[in-house]
Amino acid sequence: MARSVFVLTGAGISAESGLGTFRDKDGQGIWARFDPMKLATPEAFARDPDNVLAFYDLRRRNLLNAKPNAAHQALARLEQALAKRGGHLTLVTQNIDDLHERAVSRRVIHMHGELLKARCQHCGSVRLWPEDLSPSDVCPDCGRAGGLRPHVVWFGEMPLFMDDIDRALRKADLFVAIGTSGAVYPAAGFVAEARAHGLRTCEINLEAADNADLFDERRYGPASQTAPAWVEEFLGALP
Repeated sequence: MARSVFVLTGAGISAESGLGTFRDKDGQGIWARFDPMKLATPEAFARDPDNVLAFYDLRRRNLLNAKPNAAHQALARLEQALAKRGGHLTLVTQNIDDLHERAVSRRVIHMHGELLKARCQHCGSVRLWPEDLSPSDVCPDCGRAGGLRPHVVWFGEMPLFMDDIDRALRKADLFVAIGTSGAVYPAAGFVAEARAHGLRTCEINLEAADNADLFDERRYGPASQTAPAWVEEFLGALP
């Protein structure tokens, strides 16, 4: 029985908390309604910072009103239960929300950054920033204005903590993807890496992801139902 579990979460785990997915097969995701090249690239921010910041201000306000759902809470239980049995959960999320933390998951790797933080392009400092951002805001660390941006990974930028993620994949016994589209790399490639390392793989999703054929086990339905059911079954099988 796996004692070291690697879980990758995507926008589908937060959808039932009122946070929209970026891509779905019905064409209703965020990037179907907004042009990411105008809102989620370094070039867009340099060209029109007011518009980019306004978009993220709206998303930040939406996040502050959201609450973790049963899927987030189930993963927090999984982390605690594994720790009590001498095991370990690596929780990597593509989401920029903080719902895993609010569900009391202790160690979360945000490979795409965090919406409630701001990063200064002048000095590189990262600060908690739950308020709106403006081009006139001054960095508390270097005192310069015009450089504060959301601490999120935009198109064309490298995801964060990739070395940590690679090491965790190599040490895991089981790979589980929850609420991911299987369309965004490098995260979509993790399942192939997991298989190459000999890990068993499990997909938990509303519907089959683009890379569903790479999973040994597949469970479909709303994350708030499928994820807790899987966690309870998994924990029930532990010695």
